[in-house]
Amino acid sequence: MSNFTAGKLAEFELFTDVKPAVNQVDLNVFNQQPDDLKFMQDRHIQPEAWGPFAEGKHGIFTDPTLTKIGQQYGKTPAQVALRWLLQRGVVVIPKSTHEPRMVENMAVFDFTLTDADMAAIEAINLNASTIDHEVTPALIDRFLTIRVHD
Repeated sequence: MSNFTAGKLAEFELFTDVKPAVNQVDLNVFNQQPDDLKFMQDRHIQPEAWGPFAEGKHGIFTDPTLTKIGQQYGKTPAQVALRWLLQRGVVVIPKSTHEPRMVENMAVFDFTLTDADMAAIEAINLNASTIDHEVTPALIDRFLTIRVHD
C-alpha cells in the first residue's frame, strides 16, 4: 500500500480479503502520524517511512533537538531521525547517491534513544506532510475545468 490513512486501510479491509503487508507513508520526525502508526501496528501492517528525512525540509539536518540528542551519541541529526523511526517499528529506506551518506545511514544500530530522547523528538512534530502535490478532489475538479485551446 502507499499513503493509506487508517480510514482508507479500514475501508480496504472491509471490502477485500487481501491483508496489506506494508504501507508506505509520509512519516518522519515532523509528520509523526501516531494514530495511523498505531492502527497499522495493531493490524500487523508494516509501516514504511516514505521520505524519512522529510525531503530535507524543516531544517531536519540542522534541527536543534536532533543535533543535541545526536551529540550525546556521536551521531548526526539524520542518524537520530532514522533511529527514532526504527525504535517506533518503522521500516526506513533512506535515499542517497553518496557512499559516505549510505554508510552513515547504516550506522544507526549501535545506539538506542532513551525515553527522554524519544519524547523530545515527539515534541517537534509539526503534523505537516512533506508531500508537495497531494491530489485532492478540489485539484481534480480544477484539472477537469482546464480546457486546451487550439
